[in-house]
Amino acid sequence: MMKTTSSGNCALSVPAKNSYRMVVLGASRVGKSSIVSRFLNGRFEDQYTPTIEDFHRKVYNIRGDMYQLDILDTSGNHPFPAMRRLSILTGDVFILVFSLDNRESFDEVKRLQKQILEVKSCLKNKTKETADLPMVICGNKNDHGELYRQVPTTEAELLVSGDENCAYFEVSAKKNTNVDEMFYVLFSMAKLPHEMSPALHRKISVQYGDAFHQKPFCMRRVKEMDAYGMISPFARRPSVNSDLKYIKSKVLREGQAREREKCTIQ
Repeated sequence: MMKTTSSGNCALSVPAKNSYRMVVLGASRVGKSSIVSRFLNGRFEDQYTPTIEDFHRKVYNIRGDMYQLDILDTSGNHPFPAMRRLSILTGDVFILVFSLDNRESFDEVKRLQKQILEVKSCLKNKTKETADLPMVICGNKNDHGELYRQVPTTEAELLVSGDENCAYFEVSAKKNTNVDEMFYVLFSMAKLPHEMSPALHRKISVQYGDAFHQKPFCMRRVKEMDAYGMISPFARRPSVNSDLKYIKSKVLREGQAREREKCTIQ
């Protein structure tokens, strides 16, 4: 099964097995969008704009294989609990962000981590999935200094202790401290190519999107780099109906597989 993504004048075919969704969750004003901006553009915006829900897509060509990463930057206010639950159900990797100078935002991350584990556990029980759940707990604003810290490192590390698929990082989106390292570890836990990390691939603009067609003359235009990525400028979030159909098909597909297995055994 292939997914088709439009980027400029290109129609890119990405295998469904290489398509992933990263969900970024946390309280308001903790720097979720700033971390996403660092990942996508390497920039930091000083002006704060409340996020309702932002959707981004990045497409990669890594050693000739196509990958797609959808990024869901969620609202810190969670005005629609059902939408947050759906976002969790469709997520493959998670970043939970709190601010080191805000105790309440840390408490929110603890609630979110518990909710993710509960929601994903429910889905696993229906589909019998055995996949791991890669997650990073991210303490942002470590540039503010110890004087303003309200969450000790040792306490935050307890959230990830004993779970090899969960890691903790203290970062600064403003100073770009530990951001690349955080994404590198997250993708490693998810068994995704390391080159999806911001610092390990060449970033090309949409005008060079034809390079993803894997033709020799296109490859020469990007100097035959082993890995390069491009932000899809016109990507739109899949509809709620599409997400619901995705979850339903996943449950039905696994249910049919179990029925076939019973018939074989009988």
